[in-house]
Amino acid sequence: MKVALALGKAAMPKSNKPGIDGILNIDKPYGITSMDVVRRVKRASRQRRVGHAGTLDPIATGVIPVCIGQATRMMEDLINAGKAYRGQVELGVSTATYDALGEVTARADASGIGQAEVVAAAARFAGEILQVPPMYSALKRDGKRLYDLARAGVEVEREARQVVAHEVVLEDWTPPIATIRVSCGRGFYMRSLAHDLGQALGCGGSLKALTRLRCGAFGIEAAVSIEEAEDRFAAGDWRAITHAPDVALQSLPALVVGKHSEELLRNGRAIEGGPAAQPDARARAYSADGRFLASVKYDAGLRMWKPERVFALGYSDGG
Repeated sequence: MKVALALGKAAMPKSNKPGIDGILNIDKPYGITSMDVVRRVKRASRQRRVGHAGTLDPIATGVIPVCIGQATRMMEDLINAGKAYRGQVELGVSTATYDALGEVTARADASGIGQAEVVAAAARFAGEILQVPPMYSALKRDGKRLYDLARAGVEVEREARQVVAHEVVLEDWTPPIATIRVSCGRGFYMRSLAHDLGQALGCGGSLKALTRLRCGAFGIEAAVSIEEAEDRFAAGDWRAITHAPDVALQSLPALVVGKHSEELLRNGRAIEGGPAAQPDARARAYSADGRFLASVKYDAGLRMWKPERVFALGYSDGG
């Protein structure tokens, strides 16, 4: 059965199924970990399957998508999604953690540095670059987190990794603080940028403050505080702040399929496509009445869409 290729998101009716399957756009406050946010949502929602899509350091604030129920299967898509940050880099101060929470390892006079020099240095970090992750990070070496090794006084060599910054812009220069906005892909460390920028300017630098402005489809302008989320769950009004799982895929085109194709997808089988797509292109699949069914990937050899993840959902964004 052929399917129609649509560009918009299909409207989805509400479902009466028990439990919660959705994504919260939480504005993480300063001083707590991402897992602290998850634990509070888990307690408030009384749901077992809760996870976050992308760690924020305790020093950071801003957008952290929290996935509940079947929406936890969207976490990898959100982790891979584009991010945007605003960071304050303090020039002249170097720390062990590359941020304001770490022990100061060096101080230097940054008074001679001007705005033009900061702009020029920051521009060098735009595009595809090699970046060495900080020692205080959640990356693993021989099964151990780097930050655990660092706290034990062990420092290991870290290989530079290719990351991409689509935009690196100086928003404000109030010496010695440079406020920088960055749009980037997965694996980009703002703490490493602060450290590397300081090195490029010859005075050292560290991250004084950080806000995540965006994670995929979720922006800070629509984020809610963890306290509001807790209050909403307590009042039974959680639908007002809960986004449907397929919002995480809103940048993908939508396939609207008929009954036969719906049954095939639900049984893990490929379906015929409409116009030929690029190899490994991805899309969202919906039933004719607007229920989100699956994420699918195009097999150019078979000229068919293969299901990646099949969902049993039937409600719209916000309910």
